[in-house]
Amino acid sequence: MNFKDVRISIIGAGIGGLAVAHLLRQQGAHVTVLEQADAIEEVGAGLQVTPNGVAVLRAMGLADDLAWCAQRARAVVLRHHRQGREVVRLDLDQHAHDLRYYFVHRADLIKILAETVRQSGVQVRLLQKARQVVPGPRPTVELANGASCQSDLVIGADGLHSRARVALNGDRPAKFTGQVAWRATVPNRLSLPPEAQVFMGPGRHLVAYPIRDGSVVNLVAVQERRNWAEESWSHRDDPQSLRQAFADFGGIAGALLAQVETVNLWGLFRHPVAQTWGRDGVALLGDAAHPTLPFMAQGANLALEDAYALADCLTKAADLPQALSAYQARRRARAERVVRAASRNAWKYHLRPPLSWPAHQILQLAGSVAPQKMVSQFDWIYRHDETAP
Repeated sequence: MNFKDVRISIIGAGIGGLAVAHLLRQQGAHVTVLEQADAIEEVGAGLQVTPNGVAVLRAMGLADDLAWCAQRARAVVLRHHRQGREVVRLDLDQHAHDLRYYFVHRADLIKILAETVRQSGVQVRLLQKARQVVPGPRPTVELANGASCQSDLVIGADGLHSRARVALNGDRPAKFTGQVAWRATVPNRLSLPPEAQVFMGPGRHLVAYPIRDGSVVNLVAVQERRNWAEESWSHRDDPQSLRQAFADFGGIAGALLAQVETVNLWGLFRHPVAQTWGRDGVALLGDAAHPTLPFMAQGANLALEDAYALADCLTKAADLPQALSAYQARRRARAERVVRAASRNAWKYHLRPPLSWPAHQILQLAGSVAPQKMVSQFDWIYRHDETAP
Protein backbone atom coordinates (compact mmCIF):
# COMPACT_ATOMS: atom_id res chain seq x y z
CA MET A 1 0.00 0.00 0.00
CA ASN A 2 1.01 3.57 -0.60
CA PHE A 3 0.79 5.36 2.75
CA LYS A 4 1.24 8.89 1.44
CA ASP A 5 -2.36 10.03 2.02
CA VAL A 6 -3.54 7.24 4.35
CA ARG A 7 -5.02 8.38 7.67
CA ILE A 8 -4.97 5.91 10.54
CA SER A 9 -6.59 6.22 13.95
CA ILE A 10 -5.34 3.98 16.75
CA ILE A 11 -7.46 3.52 19.88
CA GLY A 12 -5.26 3.04 22.92
CA ALA A 13 -1.77 4.26 23.85
CA GLY A 14 -0.61 1.01 25.36
CA ILE A 15 2.38 -1.05 24.25
CA GLY A 16 0.76 -2.45 21.09
CA GLY A 17 -0.92 0.81 20.09
CA LEU A 18 2.23 2.89 20.42
CA ALA A 19 4.37 0.29 18.65
CA VAL A 20 2.09 0.07 15.61
CA ALA A 21 1.76 3.88 15.56
CA HIS A 22 5.53 4.24 15.21
CA LEU A 23 5.84 1.47 12.61
CA LEU A 24 3.09 2.95 10.42
CA ARG A 25 4.37 6.50 10.79
CA GLN A 26 7.74 5.26 9.54
CA GLN A 27 5.96 4.19 6.35
CA GLY A 28 4.58 7.70 5.86
CA ALA A 29 1.02 7.29 7.14
CA HIS A 30 -0.77 10.09 9.00
CA VAL A 31 -1.28 8.50 12.41
CA THR A 32 -3.41 9.67 15.33
CA VAL A 33 -3.51 7.86 18.68
CA LEU A 34 -6.70 8.27 20.73
CA GLU A 35 -6.10 7.71 24.44
CA GLN A 36 -8.82 7.96 27.07
CA ALA A 37 -6.46 8.88 29.94
CA ASP A 38 -5.20 12.39 30.63
CA ALA A 39 -1.58 11.29 30.22
CA ILE A 40 0.30 8.46 28.56
CA GLU A 41 1.06 6.25 31.50
CA GLU A 42 0.43 2.66 32.44
CA VAL A 43 -1.07 1.16 35.53
CA GLY A 44 0.40 -2.08 36.70
CA ALA A 45 4.02 -2.71 37.50
CA GLY A 46 6.53 -5.12 36.00
CA LEU A 47 6.38 -7.25 32.92
CA GLN A 48 8.66 -9.68 31.16
CA VAL A 49 9.84 -8.90 27.65
CA THR A 50 10.81 -12.26 26.22
CA PRO A 51 12.98 -12.79 23.12
CA ASN A 52 10.03 -12.73 20.71
CA GLY A 53 9.13 -9.27 22.01
CA VAL A 54 12.76 -8.14 22.03
CA ALA A 55 12.97 -9.06 18.32
CA VAL A 56 10.27 -6.47 17.51
CA LEU A 57 11.86 -3.77 19.68
CA ARG A 58 15.18 -4.50 17.97
CA ALA A 59 13.57 -4.05 14.55
CA MET A 60 12.20 -0.72 15.79
CA GLY A 61 15.66 0.36 16.93
CA LEU A 62 14.68 0.30 20.61
CA ALA A 63 16.49 -2.76 21.98
CA ASP A 64 19.27 -0.69 23.56
CA ASP A 65 16.71 1.64 25.17
CA LEU A 66 15.04 -1.39 26.71
CA ALA A 67 18.34 -2.79 27.99
CA TRP A 68 19.18 0.51 29.71
CA CYS A 69 15.99 0.59 31.81
CA ALA A 70 15.49 -3.13 32.48
CA GLN A 71 17.05 -6.10 34.20
CA ARG A 72 18.31 -8.86 31.95
CA ALA A 73 16.82 -12.10 33.28
CA ARG A 74 19.37 -14.77 34.14
CA ALA A 75 17.22 -17.63 35.46
CA VAL A 76 13.81 -18.89 36.52
CA VAL A 77 13.82 -20.53 39.95
CA LEU A 78 10.89 -22.66 41.13
CA ARG A 79 10.62 -22.84 44.93
CA HIS A 80 8.51 -24.49 47.62
CA HIS A 81 6.22 -21.96 49.27
CA ARG A 82 6.88 -22.62 52.96
CA GLN A 83 10.56 -21.79 53.37
CA GLY A 84 11.51 -21.04 49.79
CA ARG A 85 13.43 -24.26 49.25
CA GLU A 86 14.70 -24.43 45.66
CA VAL A 87 13.00 -27.13 43.58
CA VAL A 88 14.59 -26.47 40.20
CA ARG A 89 16.62 -23.71 38.56
CA LEU A 90 16.31 -22.99 34.85
CA ASP A 91 19.50 -21.21 33.85
CA LEU A 92 18.68 -18.92 30.92
CA ASP A 93 22.29 -17.80 30.42
CA GLN A 94 23.63 -21.33 30.15
CA HIS A 95 20.84 -22.95 28.16
CA ALA A 96 19.54 -20.02 26.13
CA HIS A 97 22.66 -17.88 25.88
CA ASP A 98 21.72 -16.49 22.45
CA LEU A 99 18.39 -15.09 23.68
CA ARG A 100 17.57 -12.00 25.75
CA TYR A 101 14.90 -11.94 28.45
CA TYR A 102 14.20 -8.73 30.35
CA PHE A 103 12.31 -7.65 33.46
CA VAL A 104 11.01 -4.11 32.92
CA HIS A 105 8.62 -1.73 34.61
CA ARG A 106 5.65 -1.30 32.30
CA ALA A 107 5.79 2.48 32.69
CA ASP A 108 9.42 2.52 31.51
CA LEU A 109 8.59 0.63 28.31
CA ILE A 110 5.58 2.88 27.71
CA LYS A 111 7.84 5.92 28.14
CA ILE A 112 10.30 4.63 25.53
CA LEU A 113 7.52 3.99 23.03
CA ALA A 114 5.71 7.28 23.74
CA GLU A 115 8.85 9.35 23.23
CA THR A 116 9.60 7.51 20.00
CA VAL A 117 6.06 8.03 18.73
CA ARG A 118 6.03 11.75 19.46
CA GLN A 119 9.45 12.24 17.84
CA SER A 120 8.23 10.50 14.70
CA GLY A 121 5.34 12.96 14.26
CA VAL A 122 2.41 10.86 15.45
CA GLN A 123 -0.43 12.96 16.88
CA VAL A 124 -1.43 11.79 20.36
CA ARG A 125 -4.83 13.00 21.57
CA LEU A 126 -5.58 12.50 25.26
CA LEU A 127 -8.97 12.34 27.00
CA GLN A 128 -10.48 10.65 23.94
CA LYS A 129 -12.59 7.73 25.18
CA ALA A 130 -14.04 5.58 22.41
CA ARG A 131 -17.75 4.93 22.81
CA GLN A 132 -18.35 3.04 19.57
CA VAL A 133 -16.50 1.99 16.43
CA VAL A 134 -18.41 1.92 13.16
CA PRO A 135 -16.73 -0.13 10.40
CA GLY A 136 -17.14 0.90 6.78
CA PRO A 137 -15.46 2.53 3.77
CA ARG A 138 -14.53 5.42 6.11
CA PRO A 139 -14.55 3.76 9.55
CA THR A 140 -15.53 6.04 12.40
CA VAL A 141 -14.64 6.24 16.07
CA GLU A 142 -17.44 7.85 18.03
CA LEU A 143 -16.12 9.39 21.22
CA ALA A 144 -17.74 9.74 24.64
CA ASN A 145 -17.45 13.52 24.43
CA GLY A 146 -19.75 13.55 21.39
CA ALA A 147 -17.06 14.07 18.78
CA SER A 148 -16.16 11.55 16.09
CA CYS A 149 -13.05 10.67 14.11
CA GLN A 150 -13.05 9.25 10.56
CA SER A 151 -10.04 7.53 9.03
CA ASP A 152 -9.01 5.14 6.29
CA LEU A 153 -8.14 2.58 8.97
CA VAL A 154 -9.05 2.25 12.65
CA ILE A 155 -6.84 0.02 14.77
CA GLY A 156 -8.32 -1.19 18.04
CA ALA A 157 -5.48 -1.52 20.53
CA ASP A 158 -7.96 -0.81 23.31
CA GLY A 159 -7.46 -3.86 25.48
CA LEU A 160 -9.82 -6.21 27.29
CA HIS A 161 -12.89 -4.02 26.93
CA SER A 162 -12.25 -3.09 23.31
CA ARG A 163 -14.97 -1.22 21.44
CA ALA A 164 -13.32 -2.20 18.17
CA ARG A 165 -13.56 -5.88 19.08
CA VAL A 166 -17.28 -5.50 19.79
CA ALA A 167 -17.77 -3.80 16.41
CA LEU A 168 -16.23 -6.75 14.55
CA ASN A 169 -17.23 -9.70 16.74
CA GLY A 170 -20.14 -8.69 18.95
CA ASP A 171 -20.04 -8.68 22.73
CA ARG A 172 -19.30 -12.18 24.04
CA PRO A 173 -19.14 -12.53 27.83
CA ALA A 174 -15.90 -13.63 29.46
CA LYS A 175 -15.72 -16.55 31.90
CA PHE A 176 -14.19 -16.21 35.35
CA THR A 177 -11.28 -18.64 35.69
CA GLY A 178 -11.67 -19.07 39.44
CA GLN A 179 -8.41 -17.17 39.94
CA VAL A 180 -7.51 -13.68 41.09
CA ALA A 181 -4.17 -11.90 41.00
CA TRP A 182 -2.55 -9.19 43.07
CA ARG A 183 0.18 -6.88 41.74
CA ALA A 184 2.56 -4.88 43.88
CA THR A 185 6.10 -3.54 44.01
CA VAL A 186 8.38 -3.47 47.05
CA PRO A 187 11.96 -2.33 47.71
CA ASN A 188 14.61 -4.93 46.95
CA ARG A 189 15.91 -5.06 50.51
CA LEU A 190 16.77 -8.75 50.08
CA SER A 191 19.11 -7.99 47.15
CA LEU A 192 17.33 -10.47 44.91
CA PRO A 193 19.34 -11.21 41.75
CA PRO A 194 17.86 -10.78 38.24
CA GLU A 195 15.95 -14.04 38.38
CA ALA A 196 12.25 -14.87 38.36
CA GLN A 197 11.44 -16.51 41.69
CA VAL A 198 8.28 -18.64 41.54
CA PHE A 199 6.98 -19.80 44.94
CA MET A 200 4.58 -22.73 44.44
CA GLY A 201 1.85 -23.44 46.99
CA PRO A 202 -1.50 -25.24 47.22
CA GLY A 203 -3.92 -23.33 45.01
CA ARG A 204 -1.61 -20.31 44.91
CA HIS A 205 1.70 -19.06 43.61
CA LEU A 206 3.82 -15.94 43.92
CA VAL A 207 6.21 -14.58 41.28
CA ALA A 208 8.93 -12.07 42.20
CA TYR A 209 11.62 -10.43 40.10
CA PRO A 210 13.64 -7.18 40.22
CA ILE A 211 12.96 -4.32 37.80
CA ARG A 212 14.45 -0.94 36.90
CA ASP A 213 17.98 -0.70 38.36
CA GLY A 214 17.35 -3.72 40.58
CA SER A 215 16.18 -1.63 43.54
CA VAL A 216 12.52 -2.61 43.12
CA VAL A 217 10.89 -6.05 43.14
CA ASN A 218 7.74 -6.75 41.14
CA LEU A 219 5.26 -9.15 42.76
CA VAL A 220 2.41 -11.07 41.15
CA ALA A 221 0.41 -13.32 43.46
CA VAL A 222 -2.28 -15.65 42.08
CA GLN A 223 -4.91 -17.46 44.14
CA GLU A 224 -7.66 -19.89 43.21
CA ARG A 225 -10.98 -18.86 44.76
CA ARG A 226 -14.71 -18.86 44.09
CA ASN A 227 -15.33 -15.17 44.66
CA TRP A 228 -14.56 -13.19 41.54
CA ALA A 229 -12.95 -9.77 41.42
CA GLU A 230 -13.33 -6.98 38.89
CA GLU A 231 -11.35 -7.42 35.69
CA SER A 232 -9.27 -4.28 36.12
CA TRP A 233 -5.67 -3.62 37.09
CA SER A 234 -6.67 -0.41 38.85
CA HIS A 235 -8.79 -2.01 41.59
CA ARG A 236 -7.08 -1.36 44.93
CA ASP A 237 -7.10 -3.95 47.70
CA ASP A 238 -6.01 -4.11 51.31
CA PRO A 239 -2.41 -5.46 51.58
CA GLN A 240 -3.52 -7.42 54.62
CA SER A 241 -5.93 -9.41 52.42
CA LEU A 242 -2.97 -10.46 50.29
CA ARG A 243 -0.91 -11.43 53.33
CA GLN A 244 -3.77 -13.46 54.80
CA ALA A 245 -4.24 -15.34 51.52
CA PHE A 246 -0.54 -16.23 51.51
CA ALA A 247 -0.04 -16.55 55.27
CA ASP A 248 1.80 -19.87 55.01
CA PHE A 249 4.34 -18.57 52.48
CA GLY A 250 7.59 -18.21 54.41
CA GLY A 251 11.24 -17.42 53.79
CA ILE A 252 11.89 -14.97 50.97
CA ALA A 253 8.23 -14.96 49.94
CA GLY A 254 7.03 -14.06 53.42
CA ALA A 255 9.61 -11.29 53.73
CA LEU A 256 8.53 -9.78 50.40
CA LEU A 257 4.82 -9.92 51.24
CA ALA A 258 5.48 -8.25 54.60
CA GLN A 259 6.76 -5.16 52.75
CA VAL A 260 3.66 -4.61 50.59
CA GLU A 261 2.01 -1.26 51.30
CA THR A 262 -0.08 -0.76 48.16
CA VAL A 263 -1.58 -3.54 46.06
CA ASN A 264 -3.99 -3.94 43.13
CA LEU A 265 -6.29 -6.93 42.72
CA TRP A 266 -7.98 -8.14 39.58
CA GLY A 267 -9.99 -11.14 38.51
CA LEU A 268 -8.63 -13.40 35.78
CA PHE A 269 -11.18 -14.05 33.04
CA ARG A 270 -10.92 -16.25 29.96
CA HIS A 271 -11.93 -14.53 26.72
CA PRO A 272 -12.21 -16.25 23.34
CA VAL A 273 -9.72 -15.24 20.67
CA ALA A 274 -11.55 -12.95 18.25
CA GLN A 275 -12.96 -14.67 15.18
CA THR A 276 -12.48 -11.56 13.04
CA TRP A 277 -9.30 -9.49 13.38
CA GLY A 278 -9.88 -7.11 10.48
CA ARG A 279 -12.80 -6.04 8.30
CA ASP A 280 -14.29 -2.92 6.74
CA GLY A 281 -11.42 -0.67 7.70
CA VAL A 282 -11.08 -1.86 11.32
CA ALA A 283 -8.28 -4.04 12.74
CA LEU A 284 -7.54 -5.46 16.20
CA LEU A 285 -4.29 -6.13 17.99
CA GLY A 286 -3.09 -7.20 21.41
CA ASP A 287 -5.65 -7.92 24.11
CA ALA A 288 -8.40 -6.53 21.88
CA ALA A 289 -7.87 -9.57 19.66
CA HIS A 290 -6.66 -12.20 22.11
CA PRO A 291 -6.83 -11.44 25.86
CA THR A 292 -4.19 -13.65 27.44
CA LEU A 293 -3.85 -14.93 30.99
CA PRO A 294 -0.53 -13.91 32.58
CA PHE A 295 0.91 -17.39 33.09
CA MET A 296 3.30 -17.31 30.11
CA ALA A 297 4.10 -13.57 30.38
CA GLN A 298 3.02 -13.05 26.77
CA GLY A 299 0.45 -10.22 26.80
CA ALA A 300 2.88 -7.42 25.93
CA ASN A 301 5.01 -9.65 23.71
CA LEU A 302 2.09 -10.78 21.58
CA ALA A 303 0.98 -7.15 21.23
CA LEU A 304 4.44 -6.26 19.91
CA GLU A 305 4.31 -9.17 17.48
CA ASP A 306 0.85 -8.09 16.29
CA ALA A 307 2.03 -4.51 15.78
CA TYR A 308 4.90 -5.58 13.56
CA ALA A 309 2.81 -8.09 11.62
CA LEU A 310 -0.02 -5.63 10.96
CA ALA A 311 2.35 -2.91 9.77
CA ASP A 312 4.19 -5.42 7.58
CA CYS A 313 0.98 -6.75 6.02
CA LEU A 314 -0.24 -3.22 5.31
CA THR A 315 3.08 -2.38 3.66
CA LYS A 316 3.16 -5.45 1.43
CA ALA A 317 -0.51 -5.78 0.40
CA ALA A 318 -2.06 -4.22 -2.69
CA ASP A 319 -5.03 -2.85 -0.74
CA LEU A 320 -6.55 -2.70 2.74
CA PRO A 321 -8.88 -5.75 2.53
CA GLN A 322 -5.98 -7.90 1.33
CA ALA A 323 -3.77 -6.59 4.14
CA LEU A 324 -6.32 -7.31 6.87
CA SER A 325 -6.94 -10.81 5.53
CA ALA A 326 -3.20 -11.53 5.43
CA TYR A 327 -2.78 -10.17 8.97
CA GLN A 328 -5.41 -12.49 10.43
CA ALA A 329 -4.02 -15.47 8.55
CA ARG A 330 -0.54 -14.68 9.83
CA ARG A 331 -1.39 -14.14 13.49
CA ARG A 332 -4.55 -15.89 14.63
CA ALA A 333 -3.33 -19.50 14.90
CA ARG A 334 -0.22 -18.47 16.85
CA ALA A 335 -2.21 -16.31 19.24
CA GLU A 336 -4.67 -19.15 19.89
CA ARG A 337 -1.82 -21.55 20.66
CA VAL A 338 -0.15 -19.14 23.08
CA VAL A 339 -3.46 -18.35 24.80
CA ARG A 340 -4.09 -22.08 25.26
CA ALA A 341 -0.60 -22.59 26.70
CA ALA A 342 -1.09 -19.74 29.17
CA SER A 343 -4.48 -21.08 30.22
CA ARG A 344 -2.97 -24.51 30.96
CA ASN A 345 0.14 -23.34 32.79
CA ALA A 346 -1.10 -22.12 36.19
CA TRP A 347 -2.11 -25.50 37.61
CA LYS A 348 1.53 -26.66 37.58
CA TYR A 349 2.30 -24.16 40.35
CA HIS A 350 -0.85 -24.86 42.39
CA LEU A 351 -0.60 -28.57 43.18
CA ARG A 352 -1.81 -29.70 46.58
CA PRO A 353 -0.63 -32.62 48.74
CA PRO A 354 -0.25 -35.46 48.11
CA LEU A 355 0.45 -34.59 44.44
CA SER A 356 2.79 -31.68 45.08
CA TRP A 357 5.65 -33.66 46.65
CA PRO A 358 6.12 -36.23 43.80
CA ALA A 359 5.59 -33.47 41.21
CA HIS A 360 8.36 -31.39 42.77
CA GLN A 361 10.64 -34.44 42.85
CA ILE A 362 10.02 -35.02 39.14
CA LEU A 363 10.79 -31.36 38.41
CA GLN A 364 13.99 -31.58 40.42
CA LEU A 365 15.08 -34.73 38.62
CA ALA A 366 14.28 -33.28 35.20
CA GLY A 367 16.25 -30.16 36.06
CA SER A 368 19.27 -32.29 36.91
CA VAL A 369 19.05 -34.80 34.06
CA ALA A 370 17.64 -32.73 31.17
CA PRO A 371 17.86 -29.01 32.00
CA GLN A 372 18.10 -28.04 28.34
CA LYS A 373 14.82 -29.79 27.59
CA MET A 374 13.06 -27.94 30.39
CA VAL A 375 14.27 -24.57 29.12
CA SER A 376 13.58 -25.34 25.46
CA GLN A 377 10.04 -26.71 25.85
CA PHE A 378 8.62 -23.28 25.02
CA ASP A 379 11.07 -22.38 22.27
CA TRP A 380 8.11 -22.19 19.90
CA ILE A 381 7.03 -19.11 21.86
CA TYR A 382 10.29 -17.45 22.80
CA ARG A 383 12.34 -18.13 19.66
CA HIS A 384 9.59 -16.94 17.35
CA ASP A 385 10.77 -13.90 15.37
CA GLU A 386 7.91 -12.02 13.74
CA THR A 387 10.43 -9.74 12.03
CA ALA A 388 12.27 -12.53 10.19
CA PRO A 389 11.96 -12.38 6.38
